[in-house]
Amino acid sequence: MKNKTASEIGSLGEEYAEKHLVKHKYRIIARNFRCKFGEIDIIAQNKEYIVFVEVKTRGNNAIAPPAAFVTKSKQGKILKTASFFLANNPSGLQPRFDIAEVTYSDKQATVNYIENAFIQEGDYAPF
Repeated sequence: MKNKTASEIGSLGEEYAEKHLVKHKYRIIARNFRCKFGEIDIIAQNKEYIVFVEVKTRGNNAIAPPAAFVTKSKQGKILKTASFFLANNPSGLQPRFDIAEVTYSDKQATVNYIENAFIQEGDYAPF
């Protein structure tokens, strides 16, 4: 993946994450869903869950695992964006927040998929 911009690498990571989800029987609802609160890379569902997936793509020589870059601030934006999405697209499914870590080298990429990577906390949790 040499000579690619950060945006191109991010898009490739999302493609790998999407393939992983489809392989595991998820239906993709949206990619790069945006609203005034933020962006969610992938929204997918299976029979039980609607999942909001943050995809983090890093080279195999990164100083920390990709999930380490999903900060509390980023999680808050994802949670607000998911609330907005669900208010406008009720599904009746249990929401879940996952992280797809995509690690790449020049020749290949691997996906480490983390279910329930973070949760809504506090007394005012909308789910």
